[in-house]
Amino acid sequence: MLDRPLPEGIRRRVIGLVAEAFGGLTVPELPAQLRQYARFTPARRAKFAGNAMAAAVETDTAFRQRISARLRETGSELARALEAGSPPAAADPEDVAAMAFVLRPPGWVKLVTAAGEEAQRASAERAGEEAQRELRQLREELARVRDEARTEADRARAELETVRKEGEGLHRKLRSALNDVRRGEAALRKAHAELEALRTDAAAELAAALGETRRVKARLAEAESALEASRRAVREGRSVEDMRLRLLLDTVLDAAQGLRRELALPPTSVHPADLVDAVEPGRMTPKDIAARALSETDPALLDQLLALPQAHLVVDGYNVTKTGYPTMPLDKQRLRLLGGLSMLAAQTGAEMTCVFDGAELAAPVLLAPPRGVRVLFSKPGVTADELIRQLVRAEPPGRPVVVVSTDREVADGVAKAGARPVASALLLRRLART
Repeated sequence: MLDRPLPEGIRRRVIGLVAEAFGGLTVPELPAQLRQYARFTPARRAKFAGNAMAAAVETDTAFRQRISARLRETGSELARALEAGSPPAAADPEDVAAMAFVLRPPGWVKLVTAAGEEAQRASAERAGEEAQRELRQLREELARVRDEARTEADRARAELETVRKEGEGLHRKLRSALNDVRRGEAALRKAHAELEALRTDAAAELAAALGETRRVKARLAEAESALEASRRAVREGRSVEDMRLRLLLDTVLDAAQGLRRELALPPTSVHPADLVDAVEPGRMTPKDIAARALSETDPALLDQLLALPQAHLVVDGYNVTKTGYPTMPLDKQRLRLLGGLSMLAAQTGAEMTCVFDGAELAAPVLLAPPRGVRVLFSKPGVTADELIRQLVRAEPPGRPVVVVSTDREVADGVAKAGARPVASALLLRRLART
């Protein structure tokens, strides 16, 4: 038995040997804790199951014997040499120790111990070489730093000399500036004296101007009094003439009213053209528009409907916007539709109402309705479809009401109430033309 743990280098070699021979064993031949790694590649076994394989080789004799048998079957030259008791002299001591640890030939403990000592000696030599190399690098770095320090000191001295010269120049400029300041102060005192004299002269002139202004105001008041007296005289003379004219006009009107009462004339409710015998055309309703030779998708149909007297256009807002531009945010949809309706209202002069579903709003919408368009949101618990039907029912019978919606239920409901339903695509084509 080993009296110390395996060196790390030998332990890694042991894990590599076990990982390579691992694939030749069946799942029942593996320890329970290693069966989950049966399908792993050797590299993944070494990475994820290295500790478990090392512990199994050291504690599970049957598993180690199966691994040893697998290594012998592969025909490794190092394995044959160890079985023969004469390891190759040129072989890596760590490879020899790892193979001996797994195969356990006679004297394997000495081989492992000797390999560990050799590895430690090699590690110490490498550490010494690394220390020597670092020492050389540190000496070179120190020399370089000294050179840089000397260069930096020379540059600092040169900069100090430059700064000293600049300081002398600044001192000269400062003395010149102080002289300029003194001259400026003298000029400022002189300017203050002149300004004070000017203020005294201006105060005297202002007092004289105020006296003249008071005299002008007095003369102006006298002129305004004379003008008002003349205006009163003109108004008194004009009022007498106006009174005479008004009395004459009232006399004529009273005579005409007395003549109408004496002749018992009825009010003129009939015009001469009403007495001409002819056949009058029937009045057109929104239902008659459908009989014309226009397609239901022709924007001219909407123009004919809105040209009817007192026409009222009711728009299912979100039904139109989600048909025409569904990818835009709701606020942009509303603004785009209302802008088009405002232009249509200006062109046709028809009354327009746009209805939006208020159930989709987290808070009241801050919106300035465009000119000529009434904007309504349905109350909580009431859909936009119900609000549209309420608007149609509120209109008097016979008024042309046009409802824009693709919803079949809305179209059928408003049609029963006397309104004319049209598709949302028709309004979108008409707005695209404006």
